[in-house]
Amino acid sequence: MAAATTAPTPPGSLKRIVAASLIGTTIEWYDFFLYGSAAALVFNKLFFPESDPLVGTLLSFLTYAVGFAARPLGALVFGHYGDRLGRKKLLVLSLLMMGGATFAIGLLPTHAAVGSAAPVLLTVLRLVQGFALGGEWGGAVLLVSEHGDAKRRGFWASWPQTGAPAGQLLATGVLSALTALLSDAAFLSWGWRVPFLLSGVLVIVGLWIRLSVDESPVFKAALAAAEERKAVAGQVEKTPLVAVLKHHWRDVLIAMGARMAENISYYVITAFILVYATTQVGLTKQTALNAVLIASAVHFAVIPAWGALSDRIGRRPVYLIGAVGVGAWMFPFFLLIDRGGFGSLLLAVTVGLVLHGAMYAPQAAFFSEMFATRMRYSGASIGAQFSSVAAGAPAPLIATALLADHGSSTPIALYVIAAAVLTVVAVACARETRERDLSEVAEDAPQAGAPVRADV
Repeated sequence: MAAATTAPTPPGSLKRIVAASLIGTTIEWYDFFLYGSAAALVFNKLFFPESDPLVGTLLSFLTYAVGFAARPLGALVFGHYGDRLGRKKLLVLSLLMMGGATFAIGLLPTHAAVGSAAPVLLTVLRLVQGFALGGEWGGAVLLVSEHGDAKRRGFWASWPQTGAPAGQLLATGVLSALTALLSDAAFLSWGWRVPFLLSGVLVIVGLWIRLSVDESPVFKAALAAAEERKAVAGQVEKTPLVAVLKHHWRDVLIAMGARMAENISYYVITAFILVYATTQVGLTKQTALNAVLIASAVHFAVIPAWGALSDRIGRRPVYLIGAVGVGAWMFPFFLLIDRGGFGSLLLAVTVGLVLHGAMYAPQAAFFSEMFATRMRYSGASIGAQFSSVAAGAPAPLIATALLADHGSSTPIALYVIAAAVLTVVAVACARETRERDLSEVAEDAPQAGAPVRADV
């Protein structure tokens, strides 16, 4: 039985869908990264004041890592219902959860007010953030991927990916402005709460835009075909998780391996570097924040360019450029920072993020094209988010611990290089997906007892 056909999305509608996904992911990443920056700068003093500075930072990053631990659970829950109910509904829910948790962090009492209850409450809200983000990414990139055409899917799907540097840019920019305008005492007392409370306003804007877009036509066609099969032949689909693990386990493992260098390098370059530059090199918080701020703007600009290149030469070649490049850059990266000037720090972070963009840009289309429609939300989310537990979650923690133990950047550079090698191996094992038509993948999706086709 042929699947229902889908009409191409008009250019104006596609741009509106891209804008909705971009704004939504920007807000969610703003919330998530804001926590990371605050963990590096103030949470060690406010929530773990009885520890020495470096141990306090480690404990602060530990609560930061807890958010990653919740992301796989979010991927499972949101992926299941996103494949059953649709992408749009789950994206609205993820935005509400993330924004609510971030706003609540801005209202939290500190250790001085409620003692050990403060870090416990902080950890609970961080878990909610991670759960929401675990479901956000897959839905946002699929909504764009499934509306666009194969010829420019890498370019259009890369725009939700720019939500990460845009969120980083927004979070770092707000923190940088506050640290510049306020004294250290005022920032530590109340100024750090402002960017968290600002999330409430941003969520209202994001919801208004996200509610205005249509559901994915590829998903609607696949859902109609599944309902027709059930009505005519009595075929009942397996749950998305079971289907993914049966038919796409190899793709899940490839996606997890592909994420290792991308995830680890990003959090070393943007989160851990705030610790390294201030404690090891002696630069000010303002200097470090400004460098990340400018580099994030460049990162935002290059991601669509890398995405467009993946439409021309393929997802795998562009991804490999990024993985090899990040691994090769790590020793020069730390050597430049150790020189101690703003220009050297800016160059180190900017080049690192440009190379990271070569992995991050094609990732949305690459992962989307690996999975059939009725299990795509689950497959892409599981592949992306389960790896984050071993990659992005402990990256700042491991880097800080290596610095504390060795007092040198060499072990940290080797840590990122090892991740790059793993990613190169994973991507080299993948099939090229650039020419794949997502509606055809939906049509070819294997049913229970059916053989798995090579192109599914």
